[in-house]
Amino acid sequence: MSSITALIAEDEAPQRQELRAMLAALWPELDVVAECEDGLGALEAWAARRPGVVFLDIRMPGLSGLEVARQAETPAHVVFITAYDEFAVKAFEAGAVDYLLKPIRADRLAETVARLRAREAAPSLDMARLAQALSGRLAPRRAIRWITASVGEVVKMIAIDDVLFFQSEDKYTRVVTATESAHIRMPLKELTEQLDPEVFWRVHRNAIVRVAAIRQVRPDDDGRLHVWVKGVAEPLRVSDAFRHRFRAM
Repeated sequence: MSSITALIAEDEAPQRQELRAMLAALWPELDVVAECEDGLGALEAWAARRPGVVFLDIRMPGLSGLEVARQAETPAHVVFITAYDEFAVKAFEAGAVDYLLKPIRADRLAETVARLRAREAAPSLDMARLAQALSGRLAPRRAIRWITASVGEVVKMIAIDDVLFFQSEDKYTRVVTATESAHIRMPLKELTEQLDPEVFWRVHRNAIVRVAAIRQVRPDDDGRLHVWVKGVAEPLRVSDAFRHRFRAM
């Protein structure tokens, strides 16, 4: 049997390692090409490695498993991992190859491997359609409206509506508005979960941009894509995992 590649996205290291060990025993031909502990890392690895099979935890930091599936550019056979039985059933009904309930049992994983082997030559799923079918099962997002940030020794309240972009800087996150730049201690991974994904786009591991504030997008001499924000001279790099957002521009 030909080799098939896989990606494992699970934020708990012990569970991730256990899943890989069980897969090695049940499916020796499977080549696990990437292991990720958060949604952004999973999306980047998916774009870079183009796996045939993706084991995707529903609840992950940064981006949820459904958000990763929705944004993935290449098709794959997806197995969702979840601690919630009701959601798992819905995932299966919506068209995922299978689902695995935590803690994952070897006998249940063996059934999943059998399904994946049977469908190896079949067309992979439409990720956007699958994610849309399941999105209503996630808890509603609680978007923040204000940010408490520091400008030097001064603490300021910044309305989220005034923010143009967020950017990681060492142990801090830089908050940029049309009139000032401030810093907060909240990491981008945590911040992403509290922002409206229709208003703010992650464009790189270290940057989140207000979509309405983008004035132009263009590649540099090496073909790397950059965005320019209104009123800000410095461009922001777009990673390969997020290039697809700007294809129509």
